[in-house]
Amino acid sequence: MQATITLNTATPFQSTTSFGPHNVTLDVPDSLGGGDTGPSPHQMLLTSLGSCTAITVAMYATRKEWPLERVEVSVSHADHKAETPIEKTITLIGNLDGEQRERLHSIAEKCPINLLLKGTVTVNSHLA
Repeated sequence: MQATITLNTATPFQSTTSFGPHNVTLDVPDSLGGGDTGPSPHQMLLTSLGSCTAITVAMYATRKEWPLERVEVSVSHADHKAETPIEKTITLIGNLDGEQRERLHSIAEKCPINLLLKGTVTVNSHLA
């Protein structure tokens, strides 16, 4: 998996991220000197975690043929410091019993982005 990020300094702090045929614009708020033309990198990280959680839960419930109608995930991070926890609240909508709800919560913790963030991540940076 590879993403290509391009930042043109003509538009301060706005970057375009390309994932194959998909493009996403990221920016920072006006208060940080950006144009607020898209979500910030922090917001995209939280979005990745929340989306991965919802998708993982939905895939499991579908495979089990459980009556899950909707998954809502709220994700927040109060500060940009490395040691600040990310808070994640999962709401399961559907006619699920207590055991199914607990199992889906357990499965939610196994989403790949959740595991990546909780693991030991090494970032190898190279100058081209």
